[in-house]
Amino acid sequence: ASEGKDGACAAENTPPRVPQGKMGEQSSAFYSAGQFFFEYLVVVSLKKMPDGHYEPKITYQFPKRENLLKGQKEEEERLLQAIPLFCFPDGNNWVPVTEFSSETFSFVLTNVDGSRKIGYCRRLLPSGRGVRLPEVFCIISCLGCFGLFSKILDEVEKRRQISMAVIYPFMQGLRESPFPAPGKTVTIKSFIPESGTELIELTRPVDAHLEHVEFQALLQRLSPHLILHIFASAMLERRLIFLAEELSVLSQCIHAVAALLYPFTWAHTYIPVVPECLLDTVCCPTPFMVGIQMRHLERVLEQPMEEALIVDLCEGKIIQAVGDEEEILPRKLQNEMLISLNRHNNNNNMHTLEQVNALVSEAFVLFFVRLVGHYASHIKWGRSGSGSFQERAFCKAIASKSCRRLVKKFVKTNMFALFIEEAEKSRIPQEGNG
Repeated sequence: ASEGKDGACAAENTPPRVPQGKMGEQSSAFYSAGQFFFEYLVVVSLKKMPDGHYEPKITYQFPKRENLLKGQKEEEERLLQAIPLFCFPDGNNWVPVTEFSSETFSFVLTNVDGSRKIGYCRRLLPSGRGVRLPEVFCIISCLGCFGLFSKILDEVEKRRQISMAVIYPFMQGLRESPFPAPGKTVTIKSFIPESGTELIELTRPVDAHLEHVEFQALLQRLSPHLILHIFASAMLERRLIFLAEELSVLSQCIHAVAALLYPFTWAHTYIPVVPECLLDTVCCPTPFMVGIQMRHLERVLEQPMEEALIVDLCEGKIIQAVGDEEEILPRKLQNEMLISLNRHNNNNNMHTLEQVNALVSEAFVLFFVRLVGHYASHIKWGRSGSGSFQERAFCKAIASKSCRRLVKKFVKTNMFALFIEEAEKSRIPQEGNG
């Protein structure tokens, strides 16, 4: 799998002056720049059960954790129980095979405190002869940087074809290396039998908020018009279901949709690939953003669901809509974004993935700046230094009726509330722009 094939989604905390960033992961300080790359590497294999079907089980874990406090042990056990389910979310319908194209995807696990861990997965067929079952190498980290972890998984896969024993020293070397700051590189020495010592360079992108996403995935599968309908629905925190067969396509596209909301945060149920046994998630009355394999479409449609937007990523169409998606965004701002997205589509061959990411992100950030960029001047600061957001005055300051209509809905969302909560703590200067 090439670097950036999937867009794992996780943001690091931004400086206090800027309210919470994309996806709002409260990354533990323990995993910030200069600390560990990852928490665990686990191998999930399929084990044959007495009734003949296969179940995913963890067969290897690095590092082994000892001396954990009781609370930490319980959290670790919950984490380790969930991982196999997300490594093989497509159920138990497996049979040994002789050929299997390796695939890269990711998942997000949300802790009780709202913090998130990302699972970066490479599903592959171990080297050998005859029929055998695929296995998943899963790296669990609090860090969102798909390009780096995709490259690490390339190295893991290369070593797996030689021997499991060659993976351990590589991961140990990685664990002892500091996580680089944006734009910096870390070099890891790694010995491979018959190849000698290799130097592996892992460079972190300069722009930290775009290092875990690939907007090209959306532009290739959906028209700019549909992307804006989806964005509008996400902005109002509705229920969104994405359908595709490939796990990489699901996780890639959902991470990209969530990234369109930057600098706001999707704070509700977020499952890029829903395991088969959790399909009733779609019955949830609260907002969600989930990915479901196309083979389960019939079962999903049979569920007693509330209103939801259902998007077919294979055919590039909307299967089910609420009906007002066309009217949510103010016409003028919508047209500006359409022009911008169409321009990127027409210049696909002229832009690198990084350039497309920057250009698409810029279009959506500009939309938010124009819509709610005046928020800082409507925070009233008390003598104690705490801020209080003046919602009514903020809405009244918007001249355009269509913009004001949308903002009155947007200010009631969880993502806007979280953003303002951070802003009220951060004492942004009055002359600062949004």
